[in-house]
Amino acid sequence: MTTTKKYWTGGVAAIALMAAGTSSAVADTWRYAFEEALDEVQGVFAQKFKEEVEANSDHEIQLFPYGTLGESADIMEQTQDGILQFVDQSPGFTGALIPEAQVFFVPYLLPKDQEALNAFFRNSVAINEMFPELYAEQGLELLTMFPEGEVCMTTKGPVASPADLNEVKFRVMTNPLLVESYKAFGATPTPLAWGEVYGGLQTNIIQGQENPMFFIESTKMYEVTDYITCAGHNNFTTAVMANSDFFAGLSPEDQAMIQAAIDAAFDHILEYQQGLHQESIDKVMAAKPDMTVTVLTDEQRQPFMDSAASVEAAFIDMTGDSGKAILDQMKADLAAVAN
Repeated sequence: MTTTKKYWTGGVAAIALMAAGTSSAVADTWRYAFEEALDEVQGVFAQKFKEEVEANSDHEIQLFPYGTLGESADIMEQTQDGILQFVDQSPGFTGALIPEAQVFFVPYLLPKDQEALNAFFRNSVAINEMFPELYAEQGLELLTMFPEGEVCMTTKGPVASPADLNEVKFRVMTNPLLVESYKAFGATPTPLAWGEVYGGLQTNIIQGQENPMFFIESTKMYEVTDYITCAGHNNFTTAVMANSDFFAGLSPEDQAMIQAAIDAAFDHILEYQQGLHQESIDKVMAAKPDMTVTVLTDEQRQPFMDSAASVEAAFIDMTGDSGKAILDQMKADLAAVAN
């Protein structure tokens, strides 16, 4: 996800950053890249984290919104190499490294109820105990995961059933399970870098895409589509990570300070998102009054929900016993917050 058209190659960005400081393990200036603009959800989280770190230590946080250091793959590579100390990246892009993280794209797995959703992200055994081990295998210290908002579809034609997505070229992230999800929904999934989405919709190379409402509004996806459909199928999830070697080299005091800053930013971002979905719809309608926004009824959602079983099966095929264990634990975690 992005709102900017500025791109650097990973190599140029790496050289620039390496010139900016010394070893990440001893640097007083820490670098944090994310996939959105400063005024979007990941940027708001990052700014709160920066505020907390700088208020409670002598360290400085430099923030790099999406596009300033390249694409998602670039900032992940830079974090694994220790050029960046922190990165915020959706499992949608991390899925190639950590296939089990694709579990967040199983349709209708996460609850729509905001309190239940927030409680799940706070207390989930899968998130807090199982995923950190998987991220560690890739040189990453998983600090937190948090939801960014209900995902809605923007399309050129109305969508009330999977039949309406037949032959629709629908942009998805480069994520195998998301491809399977939209196949199950009846569309023709088309993996595409975010920087190409607006132009792709404008020229009809693709006819649809999905994102949280705040992002649909801020990136002006409504300018090149005519229908927004909220089917309740997912809530966009993201993860904040640190380079493992960097984090392990910190003093216990700095590690505790970072975790406290993460916790404060987590609380802040959940509060920030209250009402954001509807506010974003209101802004879209003010900017384009003839836009059609539809929230599917339970009856209309059922055919989409029926596809979840096939996507779950595809997830287990991709990830084996490890993925099944994650999925089973997540279902247990979700059942716990539903009671």
